[in-house]
Amino acid sequence: MNKIPAHRKGLIYISFTAFLWSTSGFFIKYLTISAYQISFYRSLVAAITIYVISSVRKQKLKFTFDKVSNLATIFYAGILILFVLATKMTTAANAIFLQFTAPIYLVVMEPLVLKTKFEPKDIITIFICIGGMILFFFGKLEIGNIYGNLLAIASGFCFAMFSLLLKYKRVKQGSENTLNNSVMGNALVAIIAFFIVFPSFTLSLPEALILLYMGAVQIGVSYIIFNEGIKYVSATESMIIATLEAMFNPIWVFIGIGEAPSVYSIIGGVIIFGAIIWRNFSKRDKTLILE
Repeated sequence: MNKIPAHRKGLIYISFTAFLWSTSGFFIKYLTISAYQISFYRSLVAAITIYVISSVRKQKLKFTFDKVSNLATIFYAGILILFVLATKMTTAANAIFLQFTAPIYLVVMEPLVLKTKFEPKDIITIFICIGGMILFFFGKLEIGNIYGNLLAIASGFCFAMFSLLLKYKRVKQGSENTLNNSVMGNALVAIIAFFIVFPSFTLSLPEALILLYMGAVQIGVSYIIFNEGIKYVSATESMIIATLEAMFNPIWVFIGIGEAPSVYSIIGGVIIFGAIIWRNFSKRDKTLILE
């Protein structure tokens, strides 16, 4: 990897990360245990993995407990646990597509918090994305699907807030440390899920192996790789590449268990991603979700 140009290296890192992230939907659907059991084991293993690998690499994790850091931890925990709940209740496509609505909220919140410029183009993007989101609620829906869609939207909001708070720390406080937020967020999920799951901790060997992969690789190792990759690519590039997760996630689920997204979901997803890409590729100041 040292012989590869820095920018190309970043593209490879982010692409591989998106691939690892995309496997979550299938395993969440495949496992018959509850969403809280999945969240407990996955996040517990992820927190330990990131901490251990960072220690081995001599990356000092400085845990701070100021208001911004605490909120970042809470919203990151929200991303993780709400996405698992949403995937269990609605289709994997709906869960991941609606989570990627995060840029909609950033369009509104970033100018308010960071005093960036709000452009007319942003208003157009918001209305287009809202139109795409509405399509997810068309057709025949059971109550569980509706709740799952709402939880996925909430996960997207948490994603936006987490990204905004990290950027606030970088701009206002000069902090480049994000690994500590991941460790704390995963630890918080594990603590919350522990009290909900207790005392049902029994797992079969296949379940244990899957959860070990999800925590150590799909969340832990992937976040470390992503943290390296964003050093070499622009915010817009990282966001566009990250959408590979949303594209592959439903594919793995369809191949593995035969769950197919509705036509409305596919159209809604295309509208949302198209609007986000249009908004950010046509801006010179590329300040998006993963920056």
